[in-house]
Amino acid sequence: MRLCAVSVDLDEIPNYFGIHGLPPPVGPSGTLVYDVAIDRLTAFAHELSIPLTLFAIGSDLARPAAADRLRKAADGGFEIANHTLDHRYDLVRLGRDEIRRQVNEGASAIERATGVVPMGFRAPGYTVTDELFEVLEELGVAYDSSVFPCPAYWAAKTAKIGLIRALGRESWSIVDTPNVLRAPVRPYRVGRPYWERGAGILEMPVQVTRGLRLPFFGTSVTLRGPEFARWLARSCEGEPVVNLELHGIDVLDAADGLATLRTHQPDVRVPVDQKLLSLRAAIEELRSLGYSFVTLKAAAQAM
Repeated sequence: MRLCAVSVDLDEIPNYFGIHGLPPPVGPSGTLVYDVAIDRLTAFAHELSIPLTLFAIGSDLARPAAADRLRKAADGGFEIANHTLDHRYDLVRLGRDEIRRQVNEGASAIERATGVVPMGFRAPGYTVTDELFEVLEELGVAYDSSVFPCPAYWAAKTAKIGLIRALGRESWSIVDTPNVLRAPVRPYRVGRPYWERGAGILEMPVQVTRGLRLPFFGTSVTLRGPEFARWLARSCEGEPVVNLELHGIDVLDAADGLATLRTHQPDVRVPVDQKLLSLRAAIEELRSLGYSFVTLKAAAQAM
């Protein structure tokens, strides 16, 4: 079995400003993910004949234009999954009742907008705890896809949060436990603690390469060009399921209205056309290695 699931977190642009401790953008640039990126993503997916799993934030769907675009994506055959109600990066610190509300009301907002009950869940910032997994199981979530056992990503994120604080700003992001690096890199049922195998909810970890466990996700694929993207894809060969995770911002650039982020996020400096070439290269490489493309729900069911 060789399956690849391509998922996209539809985090709107204010989240990126919050990561860097910057005031939120004003005007049209604040809704670029639903107003621009989602159409690019779905067109790209149709062109390459791949399904997508879209992780939506419930509160974004209060805006009719966003709800309409997500509904069209669902009607077009894409899977819609739950990325919480408000995308609180500190979700796991909010207490059990608020965690449950964020998960449950996020799913309800998606159902209202699309008519579809989401089966999958992804936590903001990939940060999870045993308590969050308990809530997911209580609510009947079919699978989670949040665990990211990537040493390079964990170190870079931790350093970035520290740098932002040193500059006198406060990031919305939080530092995760390093124990996440002990988690399996292949799909598994979570135990207690969640980084061990057990009999709990099915976890579909965000992809890392074999060996070095480098991140194989949108930023690493798009940042350094098609040849590096192909190399990353080849470095995942042999995995039964490749879980390639993207963000809406991966198909946006500074020219779309993100010039303020240029000095904070190198990927924003890469032109959209170049990003799409790199994504295409990674997907074509996986296809040449014998991978079939499915939704994340279908990949989870195959497990």
